[in-house]
Amino acid sequence: MTTTAKQTVFIVDDDDAVRDSIQELLESVGLRAEGHASGQAFLNAFEPERPGCLILDVRMAGISGLAVQERLNALGTTLPIIMLTAHGDVPIAVQAMQAGAVDFLQKPYRDQALLDSVNRALGLDLGARRSGTGDGDLAQGLSLLTQREREVFDYLLKGGTSKEIARELDVSHRTIEAHRQNLLRKLGVSSVKELLALALASRRER
Repeated sequence: MTTTAKQTVFIVDDDDAVRDSIQELLESVGLRAEGHASGQAFLNAFEPERPGCLILDVRMAGISGLAVQERLNALGTTLPIIMLTAHGDVPIAVQAMQAGAVDFLQKPYRDQALLDSVNRALGLDLGARRSGTGDGDLAQGLSLLTQREREVFDYLLKGGTSKEIARELDVSHRTIEAHRQNLLRKLGVSSVKELLALALASRRER
């Protein structure tokens, strides 16, 4: 069984109908899902070594979604979190994203939007676990980069494409592609998605 197949999507929502609906949707496309009726129930069962991602309702009785996120961050976990809310509260969304949430969806959500978000989160989790999530790993890799590769690295973290970076640095697109492949190799990752996961995990451990 592959690492991806072992991943679990954890669903934490105190609304039984919503939780069951999400679990049914995920299982219908072959994903493993596990529901929890409260933040405390999830925290009690939480095992950091289990790969996957977390769909977390913001407003729940007892421990709120943001409080669960804070506790997970305090534990140093790299489990990607997708926040879900019926309220569309912008300040809460900003707070959640600043604390490391990878996405923020408002109920009622579109099934495909949720599936797309889950697939992105699972990819981040897989990349982080394959790459090794220690801050020392990233620091060691960065020390191997040339000055130009470090510049490209910084632009990639900001979401820049190879063409955009080439324009900013006034070099050819092919040159940026070469720098990108070199820095990915030195950092021990195979894609920009894995690179972002490694950087995110490193920030959470500081």
